[in-house]
Amino acid sequence: MSYQKLKKNIGLGVLAAFTLVGCVPEDEELSLGEQPEATFMVEAVAGQNNTYVLTNTTPGAFVSVWDKGSGFEKGREMDTIFLPDRGTYDIQLVAVTSGGADTSAVQTINVETSDPAAGNLVVGGRMNAEDADHWTLFTISDGVAFEMVEGKMRATGGGWGHAGFYQAVQVEANKPYQFGATVSGSGASDTWFEVYFGRTEPQSYQDYSDGGVQLALNTWAGCATTSFNGSLLSVGCEGALRETNGVITFDEGGTIYLVVKTGGGDLGAEGIAIDNLELRGTK
Repeated sequence: MSYQKLKKNIGLGVLAAFTLVGCVPEDEELSLGEQPEATFMVEAVAGQNNTYVLTNTTPGAFVSVWDKGSGFEKGREMDTIFLPDRGTYDIQLVAVTSGGADTSAVQTINVETSDPAAGNLVVGGRMNAEDADHWTLFTISDGVAFEMVEGKMRATGGGWGHAGFYQAVQVEANKPYQFGATVSGSGASDTWFEVYFGRTEPQSYQDYSDGGVQLALNTWAGCATTSFNGSLLSVGCEGALRETNGVITFDEGGTIYLVVKTGGGDLGAEGIAIDNLELRGTK
């Protein structure tokens, strides 16, 4: 067992112990039962997209602490979760009984399709190592390159190089979508960083402008010249989506290409990084 795993289990044990003591009436005599073995069941909810019921099946359990993919927190014996985004989610349970606490084995939920209303249509937008296969890199002119590093897609270089990356996304006609992304950098000069939604697939060593600039950093317009870290919508200084607070609609449904490209004289010491790319339907 790794140190981090051991530390997490110790912390959960302490939490469970306090919970146990707090739940026993003062006028009752304490007696520990058999050490539990934490178990739970996962069931998909019929007729509801990406919705699941988690049921603590540990005999005698009176406290349920669930990790639903983003850390442990106290919940109910039977909890319902909604997972809007396509991906895999590791679910785990700490169950507390009169005999103590136990951490269950992990059960993995595989969400095949993002929820059409609330799900992120961008696959691999968090830019974790396993997300690399969902993106295609392309070079427009040598001198700038993108690379996935430490949870971000980072562009470095300069010399008037030009490069990008993209992904095909399926959209519906006349449906409003909310776009968002996080960008960071140490400050650049003579540099642009742009987002497009186009109908044509990018080609290596060809510039891309299909659909027009939707959001952008542009040092000539006054942004990204010093250190920055935040939403592209707030950090950026150009693009049509600045007028709609990031909401975009498409006249025709089908395949569009989410394209990010950058280039210029000097992207800065740390380059320009982007992550948390999202395109979600709005209600």
